[in-house]
Amino acid sequence: MERVAVVIRKTNETEISIKLNIDGVGKAKLDYPIGFMSHMLNTFARHGLFDVEITASGDLEVDQHHLVEDTGIVLGQCFAKALNEKKGITRCGSCLFPMDETLARAAVDISGRPFLFFDGQLSGVPLIAAGASSKSAGTDGKEFQFQTDTIDDFWQGFVSAAGCNLHLEILRGRSDHHKIEALFKAAARALRAACEIDQRAGDSIPSTKGSLPGFSQGVLV
Repeated sequence: MERVAVVIRKTNETEISIKLNIDGVGKAKLDYPIGFMSHMLNTFARHGLFDVEITASGDLEVDQHHLVEDTGIVLGQCFAKALNEKKGITRCGSCLFPMDETLARAAVDISGRPFLFFDGQLSGVPLIAAGASSKSAGTDGKEFQFQTDTIDDFWQGFVSAAGCNLHLEILRGRSDHHKIEALFKAAARALRAACEIDQRAGDSIPSTKGSLPGFSQGVLV
């Protein structure tokens, strides 16, 4: 059975459509107005071997918080919907990912219980892309600044909607770009492992309770 989901979220602040195929090959089709996040979402798809199609717009004239956080929510909703009852999945996964001077660690349990531990060791200084287009920047200026503090909001939105327990931390590093990217790569690979079908488990649900809360139980935010 295909593990595919489509979720559309429209509010007064953002409009986001995501299609997810958990059992993909890592293809990403993105129409996303924040260049750095587009890079992270593409990285997430590639390392998780998830196929994703994302179209998004939002009130970037306010700031980037609404769009980044809501993207995490919708992506999490897609995982909850595609996994459905979570029959036969491995459920847990982890990854230790090195990226140059940076070392990131991710561990996930698709338990139905949302919890995020996030220690990104980020400086709080925005990342700047010189010469970005006004469409990418969401402004009329020639510089595009990415608000790195929104990364915590992205993952908080993701775990709340996906119903998973996710620990993300930087063990060491210098560059905020490397720290964020290593976290996305580690999270993607941990999720990929957790979503894999356990051939020994058959179609059983990996819980002594006999069920795991999911999309049908109203995890959606």
